[in-house]
Amino acid sequence: MSLEFLIASAIAVLTAGGVYLSLRGRTFQVVLGLTLLSHAVNLFLFATGRLVVDRPPLYASGVTDHADPLPQALVLTAIVIAFGMTALAVILSLRSFLESGSDQVDGLADPDGGEGEP
Repeated sequence: MSLEFLIASAIAVLTAGGVYLSLRGRTFQVVLGLTLLSHAVNLFLFATGRLVVDRPPLYASGVTDHADPLPQALVLTAIVIAFGMTALAVILSLRSFLESGSDQVDGLADPDGGEGEP
């Protein structure tokens, strides 16, 4: 099994889980889905720099092959943006819960009387 297959599988699982959770009706699940999607994007950006083993990430004297530093910089930026987006989504979902009394995405009360999902 190759490293590329493992990374592609991890990206696929994170994306599928993120889409599934983002389409759920509860705000906490939506926030978790957005977080999983951001992790999938981070892995994708990191994998675009070609997966190499035992090569320095930056230029070094006497080394001809090195890892591409641009995807690493993009991933660091994406991590900061994802943290800010997650914090905003949590605050908005908390405010929605406090104003409506329900954690449903549409703001309506639970149809089953708040007993939870089966």
